[in-house]
Amino acid sequence: KQCPSYFSLANWKEDLHKYIDPAEIPVLYGGTLTDPDGNPKCETKINHGGDIPKKYYVRDQLKQQYEHSVIVNRGSTQQLEYEILFPGCVLRWQFMSDGADIGFGVYLKTKVGARQHAGEMTEVYPNQRYNAHLVPEDGSLTCADAGIYVLRFDNTYSYLHAKKISYTVEVLLPDKKSEQKIQELEELQINHA
Repeated sequence: KQCPSYFSLANWKEDLHKYIDPAEIPVLYGGTLTDPDGNPKCETKINHGGDIPKKYYVRDQLKQQYEHSVIVNRGSTQQLEYEILFPGCVLRWQFMSDGADIGFGVYLKTKVGARQHAGEMTEVYPNQRYNAHLVPEDGSLTCADAGIYVLRFDNTYSYLHAKKISYTVEVLLPDKKSEQKIQELEELQINHA
């Protein structure tokens, strides 16, 4: 059989009947097929879907798993600082936004004590926008250097809406293998200098 390149809106039923026998199309869609009980929707053969039971909703359950929340005002950012004492520590995060996407990146401060703008810090995890209102975002970064790491939520592109961010951040100490690898890399850098 050949498929039509298009159906006209006015004569879609007639066009469809050129390719499919009306006896195989439910009455609801312009054919003559019904259920044995006469139902024109053919519900014994076609699952028409319906409402999703509330017990399958997960968005509200996910929000309860986070330790902190913060509001990022429209056109602004929110910076969360974490002190990393040893190279090789792992900075791990999970977050979710309410209602819309949010920008996120990780930076290393170049000056201790003062608040710095993103352009003044070293970007160590690229800033980009995440649809964290649809799917929770998580990630991690192995910190190559000790210092103050800044997790930056970016809402500068939003002129109208503030965003509520629910998040959890952990700092994990390096394990022995990581410490050995970092030490080996440092020795290689010293030998090549």
